[in-house]
Amino acid sequence: MKIRNKQIKRLRRHKRITSKLKSGGRLRLAVYRSSRYLQLQLIDDLKHKTLFGFSDLKVKKGTKQERAIELGKLAAKKITDEGFKKVVFDRGGYQYHGRIKSLAESLRKGGLEF
Repeated sequence: MKIRNKQIKRLRRHKRITSKLKSGGRLRLAVYRSSRYLQLQLIDDLKHKTLFGFSDLKVKKGTKQERAIELGKLAAKKITDEGFKKVVFDRGGYQYHGRIKSLAESLRKGGLEF
């Protein structure tokens, strides 16, 4: 029962955050965090298209924190190579600390602005 309430609360936060982020014209970088992996999607909300998807499944070595940093570097390089600099970071209702914070900082170091 307690776990289900946590999931419901996260989904409510995610819906509230995403509705505010979609009102701008920028691309949205959405994060999903499971207990083992992180996943990113670059989404164009105006065209309703997912442009890129990234996962730390390919990054095998290191702790979850180190894999989040590596994922941020890889994603930032790919996104900036395609010509996108400014995005909106959608943390997906997760708290901004730990892996999410490390991911965001490595994306900023990679050249993305949000």
